[in-house]
Amino acid sequence: MRAMSLCQLCTALSPVHLRTCNCKSKVLCKVKPEKTKTFSSLRVKMHLTWIWICLCWLCSAVVYGGKVLVFPVDGSHWVNMKVIIEELHSRGHQVSVVRQTDSWYIKETSPFYSSITIDGKSGFDEDFISSFVAQLLEIQREGKSAWMRFKLEMEQAQKASEFHVKSCKILEKIFETKELIQPMQEAKYDLVLTDPVIPVGIIIAHYLKLPLVFNVRWTSHGEGHFSIAPSPLSYVPVTGTELTDKMTFFERVFNVVVFAFNKYQIAVNILPHYTSLTKKYLGENTDYISMFQAADLWLMRVDFVFEFPRPTMPNVVYMGGFQCKPAKPLPQHLEEFVQSSGDHGFIIMSLGTLIGELPCDLADGIAAAFAKLPQKVIWRYKGSRPTTLGNNTLLVDWMPQNDLLGHPKIKLFVAHGGTNGVQEAMYHGVPILGLPLIFDQRDNLLRIEARGAGKNLDIFSMNEDIFFQGIHEILSEPSYRMNMQRLSRLHRDQPLKPLDNALFWIEFVMRHKGAAHLRTESYRLPWYSYHSVDVMLFLAGIILVILGTSTFMIKCLCSLCLRKKTKRD
Repeated sequence: MRAMSLCQLCTALSPVHLRTCNCKSKVLCKVKPEKTKTFSSLRVKMHLTWIWICLCWLCSAVVYGGKVLVFPVDGSHWVNMKVIIEELHSRGHQVSVVRQTDSWYIKETSPFYSSITIDGKSGFDEDFISSFVAQLLEIQREGKSAWMRFKLEMEQAQKASEFHVKSCKILEKIFETKELIQPMQEAKYDLVLTDPVIPVGIIIAHYLKLPLVFNVRWTSHGEGHFSIAPSPLSYVPVTGTELTDKMTFFERVFNVVVFAFNKYQIAVNILPHYTSLTKKYLGENTDYISMFQAADLWLMRVDFVFEFPRPTMPNVVYMGGFQCKPAKPLPQHLEEFVQSSGDHGFIIMSLGTLIGELPCDLADGIAAAFAKLPQKVIWRYKGSRPTTLGNNTLLVDWMPQNDLLGHPKIKLFVAHGGTNGVQEAMYHGVPILGLPLIFDQRDNLLRIEARGAGKNLDIFSMNEDIFFQGIHEILSEPSYRMNMQRLSRLHRDQPLKPLDNALFWIEFVMRHKGAAHLRTESYRLPWYSYHSVDVMLFLAGIILVILGTSTFMIKCLCSLCLRKKTKRD
């Protein structure tokens, strides 16, 4: 709740017009009532009474905004973190955002936060991401094979390892630079809000001993649920497997193998970077994975309309679609363009913030398919203009995606499968033609396809005709739109808006200095205790002792009986 000054309270409550207010702070002010002979003594007494009421109310009811230290991740992750930051600011909280000098989306100056800029490079800039994505796309165009998949995983693991090396350098710089760490200690923040894809904020929060809140879908070592909640591999698919919660025996075998491979990747490519650093600054007994599990609150950017049902924990708060909102009017040039589509409506296509262009042959095939359609098309594309582009297609560098998805003439969303775009399409009830490219996009779109609300194509084996047929199928088959609108109704049918729910729990952590009562203590257990291996061995030992003792006693009895029989004979 934002603090309100006494002069604002008095102005709101008093029936007497106040001419002057010498307010010197948000807490104390001196109010001088207008001196005029027309006021009766009764009005003056009433005025003093109102001031006394205001003072009493102020002492008992004013709550001051908290101080939040934010460690975000750049790119599309910043887009949704910014939504929370702006809402925190609107509620009177002070927000400080830690960024690097090469930050791509995170600006140094903003009306919503003050920035703490670290003189160093995160490596997460537009040029690096563009070249990295181009590499991944080139590998996938070699064709579907186990070797291609292995190369893809190795390339992603190598780049992830490079990111973690740079993260460690950023952490060392913060710890070793007094001008950085000391102001963080002296600022008396109420909590740290971070995206755990990069663990810098987590380690700093533990160092400062501050409550920790995650804005999370992914951590540095995989999907968030696998870090905190029980995840039975019999019906919880591992990200990257492209499986649903209904698996055959061999799919379950594949799921377990991928899970084990991911654990190996984490042990080899992530943990070694942080072991010595965390021991140096946080103590010898610090465990990297346990720091994640010790977070007070996990604000999960999904809900169970989108995600497959699975076990969860009390400190996981689901806020899927929190960035979605009702559509606003379009800019005039876009409104005129979509209105010119008539009854046919329009289609939008976007491949997200990381993928601005495609290989020329792919872009030409997509443009040629669009040119055959009666619908108008708005395509967010930064590459060279395709040679086959039709008059019905408008290329833009940026578009108000949420507002276009909420327009009554929208027919279809051609998307790469990023979490933000999928959630916005679901919120507005727009079916999706998926063109997954990298990272988690295939798994996101699989969840939409499994619910009959979209169709996915393999962009690397796709041609003009396949793409055109995919669009035609979704536009001509009503079930796709009906299923997506059903998901939209389920998603919207909540007692609280996802963003309001998330902000309530952030402020809950501020008010109570953490949420330890919601946090499982499983992270304090060694793996053999967590999985009850020690208990099973103990019980197995007791059974063996009982069986051994019983066997020994039976042998003794048999031996005794044999001796007696021998004597009789």
